Amino acid sequence: MIEALFDRAKGDHRAAFIPYVMAGDPTLDTTLTILHALTEAGVDAIELGIPYGDPLADGPTIAAAAQRAIDAGTQMRDVLELVKRHKATGGAPVILFTYFNPVYQFGIERFARESADAGASGVIVPDIPLEEGAELASTLASEGLDMPLLVAPSTSRERAAKIAAQSSGFIYVVSRLGVTGAGMQASLDRLRSQVAMLRGITEKPLAVGFGVSSPDDVRELATVADGIIVGSALIDAYAAHAPTQASQRVSTFVRPLIAAASFEAV
Repeated sequence: MIEALFDRAKGDHRAAFIPYVMAGDPTLDTTLTILHALTEAGVDAIELGIPYGDPLADGPTIAAAAQRAIDAGTQMRDVLELVKRHKATGGAPVILFTYFNPVYQFGIERFARESADAGASGVIVPDIPLEEGAELASTLASEGLDMPLLVAPSTSRERAAKIAAQSSGFIYVVSRLGVTGAGMQASLDRLRSQVAMLRGITEKPLAVGFGVSSPDDVRELATVADGIIVGSALIDAYAAHAPTQASQRVSTFVRPLIAAASFEAV
């Protein structure tokens, strides 16, 4: 269960740190070295993107990473094999991040079964409406997979309560309106209010993402959230460099962020 990693982090007096990377960017072998580097750095889990050509929630950095992966020929079965290779080495828990169309085309039951067999812990599908996600969530749950759901800044308390009830593993708190991308533009006061509202309706872990990019961002969010998600800034840290340098760039980038997630660093 994904919730257990948040309990462990809380026991260590820190927020859980969850980086996001795109599978197959620029190659599957490079992604595997990045996953190893993240595990060695001490991340709590890894969001692993499945490349898709029409990513509604992705900003330019992640969309470009997806296109590079697609250009390299990365397909669903390749990503699942990558997860299996990563888990075989004792790698950090993997939460797949995908869109509904690739899952539907692959086959919902097949996707759930093969994701679980590969060793994934959960799946995030940001574009499936709450009212239409019950079948997918049930199918994933039957294979032991969590399905975290997203809550936006504009989400009403009533709808947030419904999302929280259906979400499993954790609740993905979107820090700002719009798409992913480096640079915290959200007001921390507004985010505190959003988190306080969610605390009033659920005991499930709350992980904040979208726009988190620096140790200062992480340090501030560690006072608010149970987990912190960093994606675009991490990809930016290695995308412009040679694949052979990717793991070192990743390690250098995430270690200060992980340190900043400690409550004792606040």
